[in-house]
Amino acid sequence: MAFVITQSCCSDAGCVSVCPVNCIHPTPEERGFGTSDILHIDPEACIDCGACADACPVNAIFPADNLSERDTIFIDINADYYKNNSDISSGWSDVVYPEMPRLPEGLRVAVVGTGPSGGYALRTLLNRTLAEVTVIDKLPTPGGLVRAGVAPDHPSTKDVMRTFDILYRDPRVTMATNVQVGGDVAAGEVTPAELAEHFDAVFYAVGASRSKRLGIPGEDLPGSTSATDLVSWYNAVPGADGPAIPVDGTGRAVIVGTGNVALDVARILVSPPEQLAHTDIADRALKLLREQNIHEVVLLGRRGQDSAAYTAAEFRALSTIPGIELQVYDDADGELPDLSQPADPSHRRIVFLFQSSPQAAVGDERLDAVTVRTGEREHSVAADLLVRSIGYRSAPIEGLPFDEQAGHFPNVDGRLVGDDGEVIPGGYVLGWAGRGSTGGIGANKLQAISTVEKFIEDAAAGNITRPATGPDDFDALLRRRHRRVVGYRGMRAIDRRERERGALQGRPRVKFTEVGEMLAAAGRRRR
Repeated sequence: MAFVITQSCCSDAGCVSVCPVNCIHPTPEERGFGTSDILHIDPEACIDCGACADACPVNAIFPADNLSERDTIFIDINADYYKNNSDISSGWSDVVYPEMPRLPEGLRVAVVGTGPSGGYALRTLLNRTLAEVTVIDKLPTPGGLVRAGVAPDHPSTKDVMRTFDILYRDPRVTMATNVQVGGDVAAGEVTPAELAEHFDAVFYAVGASRSKRLGIPGEDLPGSTSATDLVSWYNAVPGADGPAIPVDGTGRAVIVGTGNVALDVARILVSPPEQLAHTDIADRALKLLREQNIHEVVLLGRRGQDSAAYTAAEFRALSTIPGIELQVYDDADGELPDLSQPADPSHRRIVFLFQSSPQAAVGDERLDAVTVRTGEREHSVAADLLVRSIGYRSAPIEGLPFDEQAGHFPNVDGRLVGDDGEVIPGGYVLGWAGRGSTGGIGANKLQAISTVEKFIEDAAAGNITRPATGPDDFDALLRRRHRRVVGYRGMRAIDRRERERGALQGRPRVKFTEVGEMLAAAGRRRR
């Protein structure tokens, strides 16, 4: 019986390299890699060896006869990929080994950000250089988008952090979390110029944490929010405010956008709270969702369904959620559901309205409805919550160049460039911070590896500026800033305490939602 890749696939592609018959596609060298949400196993070529399942960092690969009822849909999804891509075939491929040039001794590198891009850059640095690496994050806990962005009901996707945790324990790695990079020295921030003074190279893997705006009347009403803020709130990110949802409202939410993040938000909002109670969703979110109990989510797609931004596997997986009805309307001139009244509390449903866009958020003191244009018709959708999920931007960092129009840091092949277009020696940018909010973990992995290779080229060619400071001077700088720096042992203490809290409730963990709570759990542990 062939193996099957399921929804929690992170496109890490570790499975591709261990498959003895090259039956997992798309590979990193093929079209579609980084844009496909999952990889696919060819059921005709698979020899059932299980090497891919052993290599998977997120436990997403199973024998077809050992799938849960909800995941059986992925048997067809894997097989259909090969039916629809007949030019892809299995077979042996040549192994290409990277060149290992001679590098200067005593290299010191900083990686800012602990999401997947930062993690894969760290792994490549440790594997291909002898550099000492300092890993920096603004929060006491690592994980970036894995901790703050992956939906609570997709726990296996978060298992990729186990791979990075092994790296954090490497003797050449120093963890420095709860450290903010920016221009406010008085607030204890470390400036990019100071990082450049202490390290041969700095890799910025800071993601895209800001949401694009709709630009419609009423967008700032209470009850209108961004997917970024909402996801941060239910994933327990410190400082993330929850939406103002009334207990006696309409029971309906409107989401603008049809990407995978929009589908994640829809699924979380409409899922019965008792199901979410077994996940690591933030207590603050679980409490509010229990009180208001949204029963219906309407997703608006500006174009037709064939242009929707979600991936096929993510959409098809919605149909397997027990107790939730899925409705799709893709005819601008056809019949539309009456959404002007409160949602029916007797059942739960997700409604897709394609060829539709929001015109205004309506309400006096808070959101009451959304005016929607479908084709040439305008109609009202009664709603308690409006969520925009139409794209993301990076937050500028004082002291670094930033492309306001593109919403990310300007670069050429990962090398940071200044306002004059010239490469900034020793400055590199990774993931969404460098190319915008496109691609998932697999695409970020490839780009991280490629950018580290550019650094290796630069170091070998003498195109980096060696720091005049000593190896211990950066730690002294942090102490002077009076930062409560958290090292690896402190991070593990926070993780252990969250898991202990979760065990008392039968949950994977109960996350801290305040930095002060995290620091108290970390104690004075520093490595």
